[in-house]
Amino acid sequence: MLYYLFQFLDEHYHLPGAGLFQYISFRAACSILLSLTISLIFGKRLIEILRRKQVGETIRDLGLEGQMEKKGTPTMGGLIILAAILIPTILFARLTNVYIITMLIATIWLGFVGFLDDYIKVFKKDKEGLAGKSKIIGQVGVGLILASILYYNPNVFIKTVPDNIDRQEENINPSLWQSEKSLKTTIPFVKDNEFNYAWLVPDVIENTFTLFIIFAIIVVIIVTAVSNGANITDGIDGLAAGTSAIIGVTLALLAYLSGNYIFADYLNIMYIPHAGELVIFISAFVGACIGFLWYNTYPAQVFMGDTGSLALGGIIATFAIAIRKELLIPVLCGIFLIENLSVMIQVSYFKYTKKKFGEGRRIFLMSPLHHHYQKKGLHESKIVSRFWITGILLAVLTIITLKTR
Repeated sequence: MLYYLFQFLDEHYHLPGAGLFQYISFRAACSILLSLTISLIFGKRLIEILRRKQVGETIRDLGLEGQMEKKGTPTMGGLIILAAILIPTILFARLTNVYIITMLIATIWLGFVGFLDDYIKVFKKDKEGLAGKSKIIGQVGVGLILASILYYNPNVFIKTVPDNIDRQEENINPSLWQSEKSLKTTIPFVKDNEFNYAWLVPDVIENTFTLFIIFAIIVVIIVTAVSNGANITDGIDGLAAGTSAIIGVTLALLAYLSGNYIFADYLNIMYIPHAGELVIFISAFVGACIGFLWYNTYPAQVFMGDTGSLALGGIIATFAIAIRKELLIPVLCGIFLIENLSVMIQVSYFKYTKKKFGEGRRIFLMSPLHHHYQKKGLHESKIVSRFWITGILLAVLTIITLKTR
């Protein structure tokens, strides 16, 4: 909104300083500052309201040290994160940008699904929350909507340098870049690292709907997996929010580079017009996560609940797909991946050994993985710190893939 206001003031009244709003870097800085401010101010007030309403976390005794002391801690703190993302984005981003619209849909939709889950747990006193099938339906539904936008919207395309132009030349005229409506994405660690989902369909011209179905299935799987991964990771104070902030900073860099034809040409990566606007959104995302940590680090004053964790994972997945870096998710979101895998391995091995030996056996002391380390006696602050460090290493590795191929 402010972008259009200051654009009007600059064009018609030549207001000094109004032209700053044309720069993505300036609006991104404003976005993260406002996001931090909202998190800190709104967060404190919301926590007080949640305490008065006795909206506390119901915790099962899993035999973890200090666990039962957290019983009654306010939950649904994801509302802080959602407000700190949505308000700066609406104020500073170009709301006609298709990528911004896509991210707003993903944020609101998954935030609402998570809110329903928390509401049922807290107010309906149902520890199971939203039924698993209903949650999956919500994730699949938003995945189909996002896939439809990214597949059919004419403003979603990439630009490439024609083969007859030497990419080594400096300052290639952007008018020479060719627009291409395709489903190309990036493969890490591979030279000429582009994979086109159209290759999965023999005759693309006659099977465009088939291609959409394949793309939609991929989007749904990624959104559901990363969303649930963030949800599982949200098990100890500060882990999910801090990990998401690290991922967000990396995605901001990738979006800025992909949305700038000069950097895209220099790094020989796909140039995605209009994707640079996503930096404003992801800046608010990072600010929201960091601001939330003010109240969520050990000992947590508030938990994000599914309201926050489902939205965080969904945002990361959607963002990565939008900038065509979804195949980097196993590296960048390695923490979410290993947390997911630890649960899958534990459950599968338990069922297998119970069927074969008559009693279930476990690989980990407890899953997800962070509870395994708690069972080994590590304090949760140390676990969170080490997971953050691992997340930073994975983020650096992700950035390195821009040139290591």
